[in-house]
Amino acid sequence: MNRIDFLLNGAPVSLNAPPATRTLLDWLREDRGLTGTKEGCNEGDCGACTVMVTGRDGTPRALNACILFLPQLHGKAVRTVEGLTGPKGQLHPVQQAMIDHHGSQCGFCTPGFVMAMATAHLNGARDHDDQLAGNLCRCTGYAPIIRAGRAAADAPVPDWIRDAPPEGAPAQNPALPESSDDLAAWCEANPDGVLIGGATDVGLWVTKGLRDLGPVAFLNRVGDLKRIDIGKDEIRIGASVTLSDLMTAMAPLYTSFAELLRRFGSVQVRNAATIGGNIANGSPIGDSPPALIALGAVLHLRKGRTRRAIPLEDFFIDYGKQDRAPGEFIEFVSIPRGPDILRCYKLSKRFDQDISAVCGCFNFTVAGGGVTGARIAFGGMAGIPKRATRTEQALIGQPWTKETIEAAKAGIGRDFTPLSDMRASAGYRLHAAENMLVRCFEESRGAPVDVLAVRP
Repeated sequence: MNRIDFLLNGAPVSLNAPPATRTLLDWLREDRGLTGTKEGCNEGDCGACTVMVTGRDGTPRALNACILFLPQLHGKAVRTVEGLTGPKGQLHPVQQAMIDHHGSQCGFCTPGFVMAMATAHLNGARDHDDQLAGNLCRCTGYAPIIRAGRAAADAPVPDWIRDAPPEGAPAQNPALPESSDDLAAWCEANPDGVLIGGATDVGLWVTKGLRDLGPVAFLNRVGDLKRIDIGKDEIRIGASVTLSDLMTAMAPLYTSFAELLRRFGSVQVRNAATIGGNIANGSPIGDSPPALIALGAVLHLRKGRTRRAIPLEDFFIDYGKQDRAPGEFIEFVSIPRGPDILRCYKLSKRFDQDISAVCGCFNFTVAGGGVTGARIAFGGMAGIPKRATRTEQALIGQPWTKETIEAAKAGIGRDFTPLSDMRASAGYRLHAAENMLVRCFEESRGAPVDVLAVRP
């Protein structure tokens, strides 16, 4: 790995050939003595290691330092809790609010909270429950912390907290490609290499699995893979688009998909995780594939100069097995434009930052009182994200009635043979999937079905 240049709390830093999988958290604590950034879970769940990172687009983002590798920082600006106060020791408004509202007890989680709060404050975000969903506290309780966030919301942003990233000259490093052409060349030369997008999954291979990844390439500087092109007939989403950016783009187009993405991990995770990574890892409980499959998404892959496109559902072959050759990578995913009729439902033990037991996505076309089209996909019901084809066939051509829905429910049991595990039993999953179909029908008739809106 060649030289890495970035800003740390406003000061330039140059690292000569740092290890590719050295985490920012370890480097801050061990090499710089900046121990305010804490190690809690070391897997991106607790937020104790939250830092503020500003990239080439100028947008500050809260990220988990424990699964952020040093090469991902090239050309960016990093601010830790030690850099949150002013040059004369002035407290940041969120720090003062935490004092005023008694938002800290043991203090272990507090640096991560204030960094997430300061980033939200800088961005003008006031959805405090969402902004802090990735920060865990075990003693203070969240009420005073949320009160502190609200109290600081109208305070002016301190001038010292605004970072301008360095120019970020090209890395001159094959492992930090600047374009998809560069990436294609690297993949051909390293067909068994590991591609790292946001490291929200691969990071745990290192921090928890202690794996030696071998050759790695980082995708965060590949500009053409970060684009979202919304055309009249098609939406193209680059493989390196973060889930935060995708959620923003989907909100006016497919509101239910955007709401599903809001429950994907936390702000820190969504700011790093990419749509290509969520697809390529082939997880049977990844939340984006069921929605994309229900929308009729097409996956576009590239190997060298050769490109091919396949329906997204065909990419998943079996558990841990995808239709991707060595040296081939996901370039983008495309969605045909259509009306906002997609409905997505996620069932998990916790509302925020939890893995789905079942994720169901439904895309029905109803005309003249009858079902003229149906695409249904589930996660958590098989070893891969999968369409419910028998259920679809039982619906198409039938009247859009409760009787049709009740009759079609039996198809789910023929489409899937789910497993029992710590999240849910097989029987529970089948029953939940059937109920999601009923829920979609009831929602189409205007019944309240949102778990945040329904009250006893």
